[in-house]
Amino acid sequence: MGGGPVGADGATVHLVHPLGLHWDTRRVKNDERDATELANRLRRGDLPESWIAPVELRELVRYRAKLTALRTSAKAQVHAVMAKLGIQPGCGEMFGPVGQALLDEMPFEGAYAIRVESLRDLLEVYERELAMVTAELHRRLVDHPGYRAIQAIHGIGPIMAAIFVAEIGDVSRFPDARHLCSWAGLTPATASPTPRCAAGTSPSRAARWCVGSPSRPSCAITAAPRSPPPTCASPIGGGR
Repeated sequence: MGGGPVGADGATVHLVHPLGLHWDTRRVKNDERDATELANRLRRGDLPESWIAPVELRELVRYRAKLTALRTSAKAQVHAVMAKLGIQPGCGEMFGPVGQALLDEMPFEGAYAIRVESLRDLLEVYERELAMVTAELHRRLVDHPGYRAIQAIHGIGPIMAAIFVAEIGDVSRFPDARHLCSWAGLTPATASPTPRCAAGTSPSRAARWCVGSPSRPSCAITAAPRSPPPTCASPIGGGR
């Protein structure tokens, strides 16, 4: 039954998606009834199953993303120190061979020099660890058919291919591309609504929300002049 991973005792493991069970309307809910209902659904073939990406591959991909974020933060801090001292970057890429030579000649002193030196040492560590993780990802995926196939798309390199494989996993579990995009959150259920004209409910907001220049609002409302209250022909309480 089913196609989940096999446990140590030979049992097939199924990961159930709780939102697909729709148990909010049940009056009685306990472990015995839950187990019975899950077994019946598995037998009928309508058990709502979820999926988890391969743990080790996903760990490597996400750790690489963390290292990249740390490297970016260190570079931004070096630029922040330069900005504090009013030093303009001499080239577009301050962390290439030319930029490193320029950093060596910049007049950093005191705490600024200590900070920049420490950040540059950290950048060397981050670069080394990123290269190690990237090489390990390629080693694990070099024979993966999806990893090779997706790189045929223009703009998709080894890193993006590894992310797709690790996070999406077996793409055949989706019946078509529309279901895959929905699972990834790329196809919202409702389109973004356009700003509606608020003139009908709030005249003070009409000029701001409606289309048109502020001087000539297209949805402006002109209030009808109030008619004066009716007046009596003779004062109240007046006699004949």
